[in-house]
Amino acid sequence: MNREINLPQVLTEVTAQFYRYEQALVSNDVDELDALFWHDTRTVRLGAGENLYGIDEIRAFRAARPSAGLNRTLRNTVITTFGEDYAVCSTEFTRTGSDKIGRQQQTWVRMPHGWCIVAAQVSLMS
Repeated sequence: MNREINLPQVLTEVTAQFYRYEQALVSNDVDELDALFWHDTRTVRLGAGENLYGIDEIRAFRAARPSAGLNRTLRNTVITTFGEDYAVCSTEFTRTGSDKIGRQQQTWVRMPHGWCIVAAQVSLMS
């Protein structure tokens, strides 16, 4: 199994999707963010202040979210792929003016139409 961890082509694909998500997040591109999540009732996003179950709750959260102050700096980003169809992306982030450290973790799965986030978690530390 170890030889299937971080296959170069798969790692390149997932890394591109991770940064596609990051760009959509900081620019509040709701349509792009929606495109990157699995459109299913089983998709889960556990946020810093909300628990969202299913794509409809995630969409409603994105639509109501303020669009200012979304820029952030990433650090300690780790992207690990397992085989050709599964990956986990973990990162820390900081925002200007905040003393909190954010943490984000995403589970990505290759679906017939491309890579999608099937589960995500965001938390803040003092």
